[in-house]
Amino acid sequence: MESTKKWLALYTRPRWEKKVYALLTQKGIVAYCPLNKVRRQWSDRVKVVEEPLFKSYVFVQVTEAERAKVRLTQGAVNFIYWNGKPAQIRDKEIAAIKRFLDEHEEVELIPMELKPNQRVIIQSGTFMGQNAQVLELRRRKAKVRIESLGYTLVAYMDRAKLRPINTKN
Repeated sequence: MESTKKWLALYTRPRWEKKVYALLTQKGIVAYCPLNKVRRQWSDRVKVVEEPLFKSYVFVQVTEAERAKVRLTQGAVNFIYWNGKPAQIRDKEIAAIKRFLDEHEEVELIPMELKPNQRVIIQSGTFMGQNAQVLELRRRKAKVRIESLGYTLVAYMDRAKLRPINTKN
């Protein structure tokens, strides 16, 4: 069993991010709940409040043995999985989020969007590293055309495995 601590993304019940963070910290688990400083207008005043940047997510740095303790925490739903294993977040990515939030207020989180005819790169699986074109979008899947070996392969892929390519066409 591995004893190396790795950052993992934990999915929480809606609006439980801060509570789960506090409960994990009480258990001695290294956790991080990125908070965004946002100005809110009330009828009589403006106040700066801290809201979770990633809705329903808390990051934890745990060993494989500590994962069960995390999952049994009230408000924790489960880890976010990628290719059948808990998704690992690199230390430098956690550090970059911390640094960014220290320097900026009212940060906006914008998911990357895929559009039909857009060029993408496949980030994992059999065709990892291959360029493809989005033909059709469904709820969680994208139909992509992979042009290789002189043939056109068409496959439905998890949208999370695709990253837009910046092209100037």
